[in-house]
Amino acid sequence: MKAPNIYASGGIDRAAHLRGDAGWVAERLEDPETRIAPVWQSRNLVDLDGAPTPHLLPPDPALLADAQAMALLGLVDGIAHFAIDLSHREADEAAQFGCFEDLRKIGPLLSRGDGALMAYARGMMHWHLAHRHCGHCGHATEVREAGHVRHCTGPDCARPVFPRTDPAVIMLIHHGDRVLLGRQKIWPPGMHSVLAGFVEPGESLEDAVAREVFEEAGIEIDDIRYHSSQPWPFPSSIMLGFYGRAKSADLAINTGELEAGRWYGRDELLDSPEDETFRLPRRDSISWRLIRDWLDGGR
Repeated sequence: MKAPNIYASGGIDRAAHLRGDAGWVAERLEDPETRIAPVWQSRNLVDLDGAPTPHLLPPDPALLADAQAMALLGLVDGIAHFAIDLSHREADEAAQFGCFEDLRKIGPLLSRGDGALMAYARGMMHWHLAHRHCGHCGHATEVREAGHVRHCTGPDCARPVFPRTDPAVIMLIHHGDRVLLGRQKIWPPGMHSVLAGFVEPGESLEDAVAREVFEEAGIEIDDIRYHSSQPWPFPSSIMLGFYGRAKSADLAINTGELEAGRWYGRDELLDSPEDETFRLPRRDSISWRLIRDWLDGGR
């Protein structure tokens, strides 16, 4: 069995059966052992004194009342953990709590459990701020189920809104002893990665893999095999990793999708300079995991 990717399987008991118990939730919010994970403008509060760790706060009534959103994350070693959003505060006000950092910057430096907790908090707070109004009728929504449901307040609507995750496929395509890597113009200088794209309505994962590869690189593939998945809260995706085999090495790169793309051999990737001329994806990403496992002999 493969080891889980970063941001996945962090040992959090999500305690879904307790979300509807308003009394239990209220008690946890008064329990001094409870821990609060603040998020400010999609950044997590962390302690940078040594190796980065989440900076978790005890519950404070004034702070909780001021939060734009709150959600129960679950139990860690029996202790309740909640996320709150403070994005409405000015930068100097937020700085009073400590250092808020982009998870994309510090993620690879966190322990597996800490990274999973921070990703979960970031993703839930993004969802809350994006759904303060009903997408059907426009009325305000209110929080229920300890932050895991928002309910439309419109009397003729009253629809529940649940957290959503956007499925995206990400695939390493190989041909013989080479893999296909591409580059998007907006990426950091030199960075190359495997291909990826969102799953469309009415489409299977395998069909999405084949379609995206053909759209971006102009080749047909077969032998599509699932590798692993990764929660990717930037802002709200689940990355579904695959391997696929190209039927031909003749590429037709769609420059509207990619700035560049070509085949790379194992030796070339193992000797990657990791600079602005060429570098592999971030170490916390499933794209790097797909490449690393392929370099180690996986298919």
